[in-house]
Amino acid sequence: MAYQQQERILVSTTDEIPGYKIDQYLGLAFGATVRSRGMGGDCLAGCQSSCGGEVTAFTEMALEARNQAINRMFSDANRMGANAIIGLKFDSDQIGQGGNTATIAYGTAVRVSPVR
Repeated sequence: MAYQQQERILVSTTDEIPGYKIDQYLGLAFGATVRSRGMGGDCLAGCQSSCGGEVTAFTEMALEARNQAINRMFSDANRMGANAIIGLKFDSDQIGQGGNTATIAYGTAVRVSPVR
């Protein structure tokens, strides 16, 4: 799953975007997803873990979760009328006793315009 922005949104991990001025702060934009590996993923991961190296089943799950969280954050920002997100951050954590992992993407939704 790739990023699927409804409209072009500028994104920065810092609190500013070079060449743009912030016209309006709209609030927190976020997207979240919770993923479970499932039995097949656990079996494959167990085999890969015993041999050493990258556990591709977990890597793929992490990338899919990140992309889904970003897409949901973009949707939230679009809903607020933003054309940019500043201060982008990610967080992830395990939920419950199983292999459930929550991934969250968040930042500040803003309206920006080019500096002239």
